[in-house]
Amino acid sequence: MEIEGGCYCGAVRYRAEGEPLFRGQCHCRECQYISGGSPNVTLGMPIAGFQYTKGAAQAFARSDLDKPVTREFCGACGTHLVSRPPGLPAALLKVGTLDDPSVFGGPQVAIYLCDKQSFHQVPEGIATFERMPG
Repeated sequence: MEIEGGCYCGAVRYRAEGEPLFRGQCHCRECQYISGGSPNVTLGMPIAGFQYTKGAAQAFARSDLDKPVTREFCGACGTHLVSRPPGLPAALLKVGTLDDPSVFGGPQVAIYLCDKQSFHQVPEGIATFERMPG
Protein backbone atom coordinates (compact mmCIF):
# COMPACT_ATOMS: atom_id res chain seq x y z
CA MET A 1 0.00 0.00 0.00
CA GLU A 2 1.22 3.50 -0.77
CA ILE A 3 -0.20 6.47 1.13
CA GLU A 4 0.49 10.14 0.54
CA GLY A 5 -0.34 13.17 2.59
CA GLY A 6 0.78 16.55 3.77
CA CYS A 7 0.12 19.67 5.75
CA TYR A 8 -2.67 22.23 5.41
CA CYS A 9 -0.60 24.81 3.49
CA GLY A 10 1.12 22.28 1.19
CA ALA A 11 4.70 23.12 2.26
CA VAL A 12 5.38 19.60 3.59
CA ARG A 13 4.40 16.35 1.84
CA TYR A 14 5.11 12.70 2.68
CA ARG A 15 4.76 9.18 1.32
CA ALA A 16 4.39 5.98 3.34
CA GLU A 17 4.73 2.52 1.78
CA GLY A 18 3.99 -0.88 3.26
CA GLU A 19 1.19 -2.56 5.09
CA PRO A 20 -0.36 -0.60 7.97
CA LEU A 21 0.80 -1.90 11.35
CA PHE A 22 -2.29 -0.64 13.19
CA ARG A 23 -5.09 1.92 13.22
CA GLY A 24 -5.33 3.67 16.56
CA GLN A 25 -7.13 6.23 18.63
CA CYS A 26 -5.15 7.79 21.50
CA HIS A 27 -6.79 9.62 24.40
CA CYS A 28 -3.62 10.68 26.28
CA ARG A 29 -3.40 14.30 27.43
CA GLU A 30 -0.52 14.99 25.05
CA CYS A 31 -2.65 13.92 22.07
CA GLN A 32 -5.53 16.02 23.37
CA TYR A 33 -3.25 19.08 23.22
CA ILE A 34 -2.16 18.22 19.66
CA SER A 35 -5.68 17.50 18.40
CA GLY A 36 -7.40 20.44 20.07
CA GLY A 37 -9.20 18.27 22.63
CA SER A 38 -10.28 15.14 20.78
CA PRO A 39 -8.57 11.77 20.68
CA ASN A 40 -5.79 11.61 18.13
CA VAL A 41 -6.36 9.11 15.30
CA THR A 42 -3.28 7.64 13.69
CA LEU A 43 -2.31 5.12 11.06
CA GLY A 44 0.87 3.26 12.02
CA MET A 45 3.05 2.66 8.98
CA PRO A 46 6.47 0.96 8.82
CA ILE A 47 9.16 3.53 9.51
CA ALA A 48 11.35 2.12 6.73
CA GLY A 49 8.69 3.04 4.15
CA PHE A 50 8.15 6.61 5.36
CA GLN A 51 9.77 9.65 3.76
CA TYR A 52 9.15 13.33 3.27
CA THR A 53 8.79 14.15 -0.43
CA LYS A 54 8.48 17.93 -0.19
CA GLY A 55 9.79 20.32 2.42
CA ALA A 56 10.95 19.32 5.87
CA ALA A 57 9.02 18.92 9.08
CA GLN A 58 9.98 20.53 12.35
CA ALA A 59 10.39 18.14 15.29
CA PHE A 60 9.51 18.53 18.97
CA ALA A 61 10.11 16.20 21.91
CA ARG A 62 9.51 17.17 25.53
CA SER A 63 12.74 17.45 27.51
CA ASP A 64 11.08 16.69 30.86
CA LEU A 65 10.12 13.09 29.96
CA ASP A 66 12.37 10.01 30.04
CA LYS A 67 11.13 8.63 26.72
CA PRO A 68 9.28 11.40 24.91
CA VAL A 69 7.41 10.96 21.67
CA THR A 70 8.89 13.02 18.83
CA ARG A 71 6.14 14.97 17.12
CA GLU A 72 6.72 16.33 13.62
CA PHE A 73 4.80 19.28 12.21
CA CYS A 74 4.85 21.89 9.46
CA GLY A 75 6.81 24.96 10.56
CA ALA A 76 4.72 27.21 8.30
CA CYS A 77 1.11 26.25 9.13
CA GLY A 78 1.59 24.13 12.28
CA THR A 79 -0.13 20.99 11.01
CA HIS A 80 0.86 18.00 13.13
CA LEU A 81 1.91 15.32 10.63
CA VAL A 82 3.63 12.37 12.32
CA SER A 83 4.52 11.04 15.76
CA ARG A 84 7.46 8.73 16.45
CA PRO A 85 7.23 6.96 19.81
CA PRO A 86 10.59 5.68 21.07
CA GLY A 87 11.08 1.95 20.48
CA LEU A 88 8.18 1.63 18.04
CA PRO A 89 9.24 0.92 14.43
CA ALA A 90 6.35 2.94 13.05
CA ALA A 91 5.60 6.41 11.78
CA LEU A 92 2.22 7.36 13.24
CA LEU A 93 0.56 9.34 10.45
CA LYS A 94 -2.14 11.76 11.55
CA VAL A 95 -5.26 10.66 9.67
CA GLY A 96 -6.36 14.22 8.91
CA THR A 97 -3.17 14.75 6.89
CA LEU A 98 -3.78 11.80 4.54
CA ASP A 99 -4.74 12.74 0.98
CA ASP A 100 -7.48 10.11 1.31
CA PRO A 101 -8.44 9.83 4.98
CA SER A 102 -10.99 7.11 4.13
CA VAL A 103 -8.12 4.57 3.88
CA PHE A 104 -8.02 4.71 7.70
CA GLY A 105 -11.35 2.90 7.92
CA GLY A 106 -11.64 3.40 11.70
CA PRO A 107 -9.57 2.48 14.73
CA GLN A 108 -8.73 -1.08 15.80
CA VAL A 109 -7.57 0.04 19.23
CA ALA A 110 -8.08 2.88 21.69
CA ILE A 111 -5.28 3.61 24.14
CA TYR A 112 -4.74 5.77 27.22
CA LEU A 113 -8.35 5.59 28.29
CA CYS A 114 -7.06 6.69 31.72
CA ASP A 115 -7.00 10.22 30.23
CA LYS A 116 -10.27 9.93 28.24
CA GLN A 117 -12.67 12.85 28.59
CA SER A 118 -16.40 12.33 29.12
CA PHE A 119 -17.12 13.72 25.64
CA HIS A 120 -14.75 11.32 23.83
CA GLN A 121 -16.34 8.47 21.92
CA VAL A 122 -14.83 4.97 21.68
CA PRO A 123 -16.26 2.73 18.96
CA GLU A 124 -17.83 -0.48 20.22
CA GLY A 125 -15.98 -3.71 19.61
CA ILE A 126 -12.41 -2.39 19.45
CA ALA A 127 -9.60 -3.31 21.83
CA THR A 128 -9.18 -0.76 24.64
CA PHE A 129 -6.32 -0.14 27.06
CA GLU A 130 -5.94 2.14 30.09
CA ARG A 131 -2.40 2.92 28.93
CA MET A 132 -0.09 1.60 26.19
CA PRO A 133 -0.60 -2.13 25.51
CA GLY A 134 2.32 -4.36 26.50
